[in-house]
Amino acid sequence: MLGKLARQHDPNVLVGFDHADDAGVYQIAPNQALVQTVDFFTPVVDDPYVFGQIAATNALSDVYAMGGKPLTALALVCFPEKADLEILHGILAGGLSKMVEAGCTVIGGHSIRDEETKFGYSVTGLIDPKKVLANAGARPGDALIFTKALGTGVISTAIKKGKAEPAWIDAAVQSMTTLNKRAAEVIQQGNFPVHAMTDITGFGLIGHAREMALASNVALRLFSKNIAVLPGALECIRAGCIPGGLNNNREFAECVVNYEASVSNELKALLFDPQTAGGLLISIAENHCQKLVSELQRAGVPARHIGDVIEAKKPLIRVI
Repeated sequence: MLGKLARQHDPNVLVGFDHADDAGVYQIAPNQALVQTVDFFTPVVDDPYVFGQIAATNALSDVYAMGGKPLTALALVCFPEKADLEILHGILAGGLSKMVEAGCTVIGGHSIRDEETKFGYSVTGLIDPKKVLANAGARPGDALIFTKALGTGVISTAIKKGKAEPAWIDAAVQSMTTLNKRAAEVIQQGNFPVHAMTDITGFGLIGHAREMALASNVALRLFSKNIAVLPGALECIRAGCIPGGLNNNREFAECVVNYEASVSNELKALLFDPQTAGGLLISIAENHCQKLVSELQRAGVPARHIGDVIEAKKPLIRVI
């Protein structure tokens, strides 16, 4: 819908909404720019505190995906008028715990009455204008690294249906409450030649990979055996725990994908699973790939080399 509006022409906008990037970037000084993003959603788990943590982790992720450092946040709250305020306190406390971990200060917010609880944040960060990591910039010959496992969407759906096993829930919660802070720090401190980066959230791995490919005018090849999957994710798909967002993502983006015969139907579906607080998809010069993977893993980030960038051609994304 934004694309249908009249364009504003401001030379200080370094990253707008033209390429469906993770956050906007606005230059305020020769060596300083703001990174701005907003995200909120309905509960994906039953525990209010954990839900708050997940919402904060998800909102912060877009700043890390641009290479920025979160600075301040404003809370966004939709809450039923007659609901127990202790639930809201738990949500806010959980969110605050992750903001503290990120070194991001909550300076206010806004709340409205709503029949359905929704929660999230608008986050502002800082970044060097010369070090912005947009989803455009991937180059043929680059390697693709992904820092988390897939499956939070289908497991969240299984939770709502009462079909998720405790071990599956624990693994999904662990993933959704892990900040991308450490991964971003490894990239920045190691001065790695990262050409493009994005986080994998609501549009799934294929949806966000498609955005990177189109913005960079390249094609991608994904290695299905290297893509990490959360415990229980494939079982959730077999049990029919398919979120509506997965089907929407698949209907929209599968037309640009070609699969090898060895790729299972369950994994094909999971590639479109809408992730909450998902991992970073990193396009880096191939000769630095193994070093970055090793550094990330040493820092406790379960990163894997999941694909390559190739010259633009059809299909846009090939899964082998």
